[in-house]
Amino acid sequence: MTESIDEIRIERAQGIGFIALNRPKALNALSTSMLHAIHGALDAWRDDATVHAVVIYSPHPRAFCAGGDIRFLYQSAKAGERAAIDEFFTDEYRLNHAIFTYPKPYIALMNGVVMGGGMGISQGARKTGGVRVVAASTKLAMPETRIGLFPDVGVSWFLARTPGAIGRYLAATGATIDAADALYAGLADTCMEDDSLAGLVDALKEKTFATGAEVVRFVEAQGRPDAGKASDLERNRVFIDRHFASGNGAACLKSLESATSGPEGEWAAHTAAELRERSPLSIDVSLELIDRAKSSSMAETLRRDLGLTRATFDHGDVMEGIRARIVDKDNQPAWKVTHVEAVTREEVLRMFDSPWTGPGHPLAALAD
Repeated sequence: MTESIDEIRIERAQGIGFIALNRPKALNALSTSMLHAIHGALDAWRDDATVHAVVIYSPHPRAFCAGGDIRFLYQSAKAGERAAIDEFFTDEYRLNHAIFTYPKPYIALMNGVVMGGGMGISQGARKTGGVRVVAASTKLAMPETRIGLFPDVGVSWFLARTPGAIGRYLAATGATIDAADALYAGLADTCMEDDSLAGLVDALKEKTFATGAEVVRFVEAQGRPDAGKASDLERNRVFIDRHFASGNGAACLKSLESATSGPEGEWAAHTAAELRERSPLSIDVSLELIDRAKSSSMAETLRRDLGLTRATFDHGDVMEGIRARIVDKDNQPAWKVTHVEAVTREEVLRMFDSPWTGPGHPLAALAD
């Protein structure tokens, strides 16, 4: 059984539901139709006794998924179509929650670029008893502070549960990490060679499985627990914990700029320069978001994310960030607050004022 739209291919074989992302020119950035197709397939397979597990993958070597359709959101905002933006994020976050709470093993094969929304449709796999597979080509990131956003799609829940201050560091800087880093941070479960990863889907379609656990064991047996190289996050863990464990963006920068010698000084100077390029307001929002996610359920996290998306489009930096980084590509964003030291606590808390509360929230039905 195979179904397809232009951007996605859905099929069943050997007791597995397969979802292939097929929008290579956009690095598989998620469109509304892709969100609906993935969610529809998961709903159809949820109570189907002949489907034991789900595998989501990209047949294209450059990317698993580069995120949401940022250009669509930008154009919608320019046209004053607030409802379209709210609908996109609501649909995306419902899908993220459906994956996180899926009753069957969900397996994400993460090759190439895995950013933003790509993290949202992969990280929940572990909660289902499934597997997150990475490869040498894998590059993971939540780079939202570069465009005035924040690490959404529920990923703050996962970042809040990484070792030490790694989650706060990744959220604030938007740093890209590789397979070794993802394994160390608990954002991936096993590693395979890219050639083997490409052949895994074919192997899964040829072998018969009686249970989801059998599918998971087969996938895990093809991988290994390390990436064959050292993790930069592990090597720099002491520095990360020292400078990002607490405080807002200004505090982190002050700490970084106090380190001036040796390997720590070099790392700190590079990291401080990265932070200076990000949206100051988004840095503080992102750090606050990680701190709040530490004691939140996934449903609470996603409801918070939805309110924040409205705030970032209404009075945040996201429109200017998208213009500068993606549309005009001049890389000269004019942030509303020009320096991280100038961000006030009141401005940060204002971003967390959601227009929706209680049963009127679009995501009120998500189970905690």
